[in-house]
Amino acid sequence: MIDLTNIRKRNAAEIAQRIVQDIPDGAHVNLGIGQPMTISNYLPPDREILLHSENGLLGMGPLAEGDQIDYDIVNAGKQAVTMLPGASIFHHADSFAMIRGGHIDICVLGAFQVSVKGDIANWRTGDPKAIPAVGGAMDLALGAKKLFVMMEHLTKSGQSKIVQECTYPLTALAAVNCIYTDLATIEVTPDGLVAIDWVDGLSFSDLCELSGVPMKEKK
Repeated sequence: MIDLTNIRKRNAAEIAQRIVQDIPDGAHVNLGIGQPMTISNYLPPDREILLHSENGLLGMGPLAEGDQIDYDIVNAGKQAVTMLPGASIFHHADSFAMIRGGHIDICVLGAFQVSVKGDIANWRTGDPKAIPAVGGAMDLALGAKKLFVMMEHLTKSGQSKIVQECTYPLTALAAVNCIYTDLATIEVTPDGLVAIDWVDGLSFSDLCELSGVPMKEKK
């Protein structure tokens, strides 16, 4: 068993900043509920990234603070947010028309499991205490041109969330393009998983062992 005690994992802010590096200028990006919503706080001021919220907002800015807070302006997780210059508010149905019409370039979702083929399970684990909530995840996973997953690499019990086959109910098949975790950035390709980068102090062989699935190292 690999000891991660002395390995500094990426926090949510660092994962968010890593994801932003891979978002091109001018992209329309939907942020899923949970960790992905932190991305709105790390938009570079010298780049144009248009954040979309499924409840009907395009041009979302950072989370609102203090006098900025207006609970009529919220993200999909009901957190108060700011609006950047040029932002627009529209009907929920129009928002889903954008999603289903293929107008979202990238969606960032959380996940319980991602398979080596890019299958994603993110709405139910079978825990009787948890309330299953699909929300718009299925529409987003299939409607966006690219799907990024932001999640912790391991469960609380130390099991890899990157798996050979998903055992939880699926959200979408072969939809994930890239996985961003607190330990690594991993691309999903037709030839399998490719590790792009990983945290200091963790070797590639350690990453493979922790993940428990076949993986190649990006050359």
